[in-house]
Amino acid sequence: MNIAIIPARGGSKRIPRKNIKLFHGKPMIAYSIEAAQQSGCFDKIIVSTDDQEIADIAKKYGAEVPFIRPAAIADDFATTLDVMQHAIKWCEEHEWIIENVCCIYATAPFLQDKYLAEGLVALTNPLIKYAFSVASFSFPIQRAISLSELNTVSMFEPEYASTRSQDLQESYHDAGQFYWGKVNAFKCGDAMFSPHSKAIVIPRKYVQDIDTDEDWDMALALFSVL
Repeated sequence: MNIAIIPARGGSKRIPRKNIKLFHGKPMIAYSIEAAQQSGCFDKIIVSTDDQEIADIAKKYGAEVPFIRPAAIADDFATTLDVMQHAIKWCEEHEWIIENVCCIYATAPFLQDKYLAEGLVALTNPLIKYAFSVASFSFPIQRAISLSELNTVSMFEPEYASTRSQDLQESYHDAGQFYWGKVNAFKCGDAMFSPHSKAIVIPRKYVQDIDTDEDWDMALALFSVL
């Protein structure tokens, strides 16, 4: 069995009620649920939440909410791994035979079902424990600079000050959309950013963090032109 677990707690601080805030006419979480459905990858799509309103909206869009997340893993200090391990434990206690699990973030309106499917295929390799979304940086990280309190400038890697941009190695970052994993990898807490993980490269136009009001406005604008 392959299952999706969508963490969606109710206590978002920077953008209140972010997981269910309307985004182009739909609650934010609806996009993650619909992408999971359209991928055809999952036997179960579960939302892990501590909030009854989020639970009701998730059910409306076709997800299951078989439990309410305990308060102990619903605060600002709970990690995604805590949430995943709790959900997996609940499923196994209810005799679900799970092979692969995918954590899908509730705030990923640009998520494309084809990349979820690509991640599942990656797990057929016995050497791969995880497969997750990444995107390339738009600017060479070797040219990153730091600012002092007086806004004077220094380079993190001054040895690349004169290197042409096209000669610098391209770098990638976690795209914050989904994290496929073999169930035992999650249960054991194996490291995600390791050689046993495969990157599923997402075009930058489909990647936007949504943590601040500015991020939200940027995502709204980007979504309207895609």
